[in-house]
Amino acid sequence: MNMTGVARLKTLIRAQERRQGARLLTAAVTAALVSAAAVLLLGVSGWFITASALAGLAGSAAAYSFNFMIPSALIRFLAIVRTGSRYGERVTGHDAALKALAALRPQLFEGIARGPVTPALALAGGEASSRMVQDVDAIQNRFVRLSAPWGAGAGLTAGLGLALLTGWTTALAIAAASALGLIAAALVGRWMAQPAGRAVQAASGEFKTQFAALAAAAPELQAYGVKGWAVDRLAERGAVLEQATERLAWAGGWIMLTQSGAMALAIVGVMATAGAASPPLIALAILAAITTVESAGALLTAFRHKGAVEAAVERLGGLLDQAPSASASIATPALRLPSVDLTLTPPQRLAVIGPSGAGKTTLIERWMHLRTPQSGEAALGGVDVADASPDAARGLFAYAPQQAVLLAGSVRENLKMALPSAGDDALWAALEDADLADRVRAAPAGLNAPLGENGARLSGGERRRLGLARAYLRPAPWLVLDEPTEGLDAATEARVLERLAHRLERTGQGLILVSHRPAPLALCDGRLAVSRLSSTGAVRMSLQKALETV
Repeated sequence: MNMTGVARLKTLIRAQERRQGARLLTAAVTAALVSAAAVLLLGVSGWFITASALAGLAGSAAAYSFNFMIPSALIRFLAIVRTGSRYGERVTGHDAALKALAALRPQLFEGIARGPVTPALALAGGEASSRMVQDVDAIQNRFVRLSAPWGAGAGLTAGLGLALLTGWTTALAIAAASALGLIAAALVGRWMAQPAGRAVQAASGEFKTQFAALAAAAPELQAYGVKGWAVDRLAERGAVLEQATERLAWAGGWIMLTQSGAMALAIVGVMATAGAASPPLIALAILAAITTVESAGALLTAFRHKGAVEAAVERLGGLLDQAPSASASIATPALRLPSVDLTLTPPQRLAVIGPSGAGKTTLIERWMHLRTPQSGEAALGGVDVADASPDAARGLFAYAPQQAVLLAGSVRENLKMALPSAGDDALWAALEDADLADRVRAAPAGLNAPLGENGARLSGGERRRLGLARAYLRPAPWLVLDEPTEGLDAATEARVLERLAHRLERTGQGLILVSHRPAPLALCDGRLAVSRLSSTGAVRMSLQKALETV
């Protein structure tokens, strides 16, 4: 049975809540102690100050007989409990939240990486950053605010306990005012804060996406003199975000107003019901009423952030949506193309040719499950590629795409993406075969030389050859190269192709090559011509040159 992305994410969150259960329980208990101690502290302090004043007014005899030691000691004790518990609640609550998020982010990334490729391909860089950072941070509020009901409940219990000293009607008035305040805050949160919080999450993601796109296009914006247009586009997104943030701030203000109104109602209720009590008890009840309502502050903050948390869960859950996953295993690396009655096995070599936009790259990436495969288009080891396990299918191919993405790390880190266990000898051998070893040796840091953002410190041809070296390191039956020599001068291209031919003979790998250049095509035994049939991605394949039998 397929589980929706949101349901999967909630399952992951609940698992983290169980894993952090001890810390969250400690945070809840300390939050309860904070609220209870705060209510008792202010109530007892009000009673003590009022009683002391009345004792002083009653004369020296009353003042000397007044026991101030026990109340003052109790006040100090409650102050220490409140301060210590506040520290404990903040430390344990945020510790649980941060540990949960630290575990959640890799799980989310793994879920996205193993999920359907279409959502991942459609995810822009800024949007990906927004979801993995901002949306996950928003979920932090869920963990931090789990202790809020405990604090509110403990504060209400302590406040009602103090109010009962003046009578049950006073306690009832405080309870009613607190309940009305919570209901009003919940309604404001639902009608105002939740829509605004959702809007903030969405607008922030759109702003970051736009910023990332414009930042990447900075050289073109400079060259064409359209910086003003870019600034205006970004300002429009910023204005939308600002408006959403302002609406959320207004909602937060209204929520605080409901709390102030509840405090006023509680005070009026105390004054109306505690008239027969002594002045110290009335002071105790009034201050208890204030702190009782105030103890729900963390809960009101949760109301304010609820929309953002829900939006974050939905946005992240959308990345985890999965169709029923194919799971058929693949016994052999044989690649069969039924439409042209062709079966390939390593070390055979196939060139995929066709005009630009014909769908060559799309076709080979469907074979590798880097795009959604089409049933009946190809088979791997006798298994329809659409039914094959994505992990099993991808394990058959070492791929150097036309535009290789490089990490903002070192040469070593980028190469080890293909084979984390590779030693330096293997790294240098791959660089030699890609005709890049001399360039890396010339760098002061060698294999540890930093590349910059997406290989910014390399030329276009060097980035292409580093992607080629990375593919060489992956121990897979098929080597798939998409325009491997595009942008290289003739001499460099000749060296790269000569070393590629020797490497294929040495390793016995099969080759699937996409190119428009005659020199690389000469390496291949057969040629598969591709032309696009429709905008849906369907292609026509025809065999122009048959492969020799191996």
